[in-house]
Amino acid sequence: MLRDEDRVFTNLYGLQDWGLAAAQSRGDWDGTKSLMEKGEDWIVSEMKESGLRGRGGAGFPTGLKWSFMPKDTSARPSYLVVNADEGEPGTCKDREIIRNDPHKLIEGALLAGFSMRACAAYIYIRGEFHNEGNILEAAIDQAYDAGLIGKNACGSGYDFDVYVHRGAGAYICGEETALIESLEGKKGLPRLKPPFPANVGVWGCPTTVNNVESIAVAPVILRRGATWFSSLGRLNNTGTKLFCISGHVERPCNVEEEMGIPLKELLEKHAGGVRGGWDNLLAVIPGGSSVPLLPKDICDTVLMDFDSLKEVKSGLGTAAVIVMDKSTDIVQAIARLAKFYKHESCGQCTPCREGTGWMSRVMDRMVDGRAEPYEIDMLLQVSKQIEGHTICALGDAAAWPIQGLIRHFRRKIEARMDSAPKPSNASDAAA
Repeated sequence: MLRDEDRVFTNLYGLQDWGLAAAQSRGDWDGTKSLMEKGEDWIVSEMKESGLRGRGGAGFPTGLKWSFMPKDTSARPSYLVVNADEGEPGTCKDREIIRNDPHKLIEGALLAGFSMRACAAYIYIRGEFHNEGNILEAAIDQAYDAGLIGKNACGSGYDFDVYVHRGAGAYICGEETALIESLEGKKGLPRLKPPFPANVGVWGCPTTVNNVESIAVAPVILRRGATWFSSLGRLNNTGTKLFCISGHVERPCNVEEEMGIPLKELLEKHAGGVRGGWDNLLAVIPGGSSVPLLPKDICDTVLMDFDSLKEVKSGLGTAAVIVMDKSTDIVQAIARLAKFYKHESCGQCTPCREGTGWMSRVMDRMVDGRAEPYEIDMLLQVSKQIEGHTICALGDAAAWPIQGLIRHFRRKIEARMDSAPKPSNASDAAA
């Protein structure tokens, strides 16, 4: 279990004030100028050495991503965009960082922006996070008033502005290129890649898009050193991670833990265990609604990190752990997620636009037992035709929960069909 002295987010639960003075007492903004004086390349190198992988779901190495930004900004300015849209069902970590520890994010934006030679950061926050947005704007004002950002930020001679942009509630804007389109005032439709944002991003300029948690941990990594951070967790899965635990547990919570902690230990030590005991567990979605679920026999031993979950055909995603006990109608639960992805598809790609609606309708019939056994394999086949064939990963996100259901709970779908009332005559069958 993670030691208290290794925690990055020391005010995750809001037990102290979020303001600047309290943040500085917790170590934020301590020696920021001296970190900047070590140079842009040192910051990027240190982030690479730390092994930090993006905390927004994809798990791409953060330092490597920063290194893609051009060093020459004379022709076009560079920008940092912070993704605070957080629309993934089950995920509620970034809003807690913004609500209770906003100065970690602001300082992280300054250091990340400096390393990329960016002139400004735009924090794109989910519009429903009204109070969190107000806190973030107030914290930015505090940082400006203290000379920590803006002209000559922290006395470093570097000018850096931070802006808050509120979204309008579209899940698709959590995808980085759709977010960029929305930030520009257009429809939030994902862009084809290449070109990648590091070359052509917001307003046609080099841009890096990072998750809130990825940016907020950067100052602590740079202060304490890459070696410290990489000593936590497992090889290629280093550091600490915020886990959002919800569903059928005794104490739903957000908690910071070491990467690679066993799922069973995570639930029992921090969430009071599964409601009714571990043997009452049916399945867990380990990384937010877009990753495949895992049945109890895998949950017994699986570790919570990118590679371990990939090995069991799931994913860490945003580390939103959704626990379902044996009272759950697992077919209906996945049908509900299918309906969500159908609703949130932007409609730009035919496989997603047509496929998510078709899958949702088939799932609704499977919930009622009105589907035929051959349709299970047909549904799986269609999900494979959607997966990997869309501009962004929403098609994958719609397909994976259904694939996980069929992989692990096919018999429950078949039992639903067997127990459903059969049409009593030809007219009923036609209906």
